[in-house]
Amino acid sequence: MDTVDPIRFIFAFIFVLGLIGAMAFVLKRYGHRLSGQKFFAKGEEDRIVVLEVRWLDPRRKLVLVRRDDVEHLLLLSDKGEQVIEEGIRVMNDDTMNDDSKEADEEK
Repeated sequence: MDTVDPIRFIFAFIFVLGLIGAMAFVLKRYGHRLSGQKFFAKGEEDRIVVLEVRWLDPRRKLVLVRRDDVEHLLLLSDKGEQVIEEGIRVMNDDTMNDDSKEADEEK
């Protein structure tokens, strides 16, 4: 009975270290995809939404952010942030339908 407890401890310790290593690997590999998601949804709509994140390389990423129906394209890196394009107007379904109607009327 005395040799069973240390062996169980060693196997449990190795198992826990394996779980920690597996979790570190998963977060390193897929963690950037989870960073912009909402885990606890509120009843109200947020004013600022991260629409898309694209990694250019391990140090830089492009982020498309919407605030009050205006989109901004940002470049984030370890050296700082830079606004690539700002004031991109969002085309709603209503404005798209109005634009298509005006284009049909012009023809």
